[in-house]
Amino acid sequence: MKYYEEVGAYYDKDASDFEKRYWRNPALQRIRQAFREEVKREDFADALEVGIGPGFDLIHFARIFPHTEMDGIDVSEEMVKLATAKIPSLDSKNTQVAQGSVEDLETLFPNRSYDLIYVFFGALNTVEDLPVAMACLEAKLKPGGRMVLTFVNKWYVGGMIWECLKLKPHHAFKRLRKVWGGYSPTEFLASRCYAPAEIKKISTSLHLEYRKREGFSILYPAWYYHRLHQKIPNKILFILWQLDRKIARGPLGALGEYALYDLRKRP
Repeated sequence: MKYYEEVGAYYDKDASDFEKRYWRNPALQRIRQAFREEVKREDFADALEVGIGPGFDLIHFARIFPHTEMDGIDVSEEMVKLATAKIPSLDSKNTQVAQGSVEDLETLFPNRSYDLIYVFFGALNTVEDLPVAMACLEAKLKPGGRMVLTFVNKWYVGGMIWECLKLKPHHAFKRLRKVWGGYSPTEFLASRCYAPAEIKKISTSLHLEYRKREGFSILYPAWYYHRLHQKIPNKILFILWQLDRKIARGPLGALGEYALYDLRKRP
């Protein structure tokens, strides 16, 4: 599909510096670890990751759960190459990756089903049709299986306020548009941000049990505010993170940079 070719090309260009930037960004590391801890709350034997990037999480879970069957996909050829290069370092032979979109899952991994499907950092913000994509995921999920999905949230109020204070209202509200341009200030990536009500509506239409929604970077500054993070003392950043965790599941949690959803396929 032309759209996925464009998304793949965007991340192909980003692949070479992706890991370096990540290891220089403590905020990204902290958020990723929180996502991982959510996945680990329940046991799983077969897992699928959508949007593997260079394989950060796929390899992490394959390493600590060597008897788990791990599959992963990404639309970026270069990201899949980076992830593939890490697989030989594993003791497990139960890990495989493929290039493709969610709509390709049955072709890429025929006759496979999973008791866990997870998506970190908003890979589903770059699908052509979210209800169709989630239906494809639901079809690969075992009865009683779990999905842990994270999205770039539509209503990041803290970011809107901060951009207005910087006298950049154009940046403040661009995620409210039908088409969002992504994070890069120079490269446009056609994508869409979703409000919690939209995710809940799609989930319930697929007969998925909507178990919880949890917000991230509500008060704690988003990972891309590098200069702001450098100006705020680490002690204050930690307090803001702790406050985030306390309000993450309440009404204010719907106003964060990311939203994590825990969904269950009904038996």
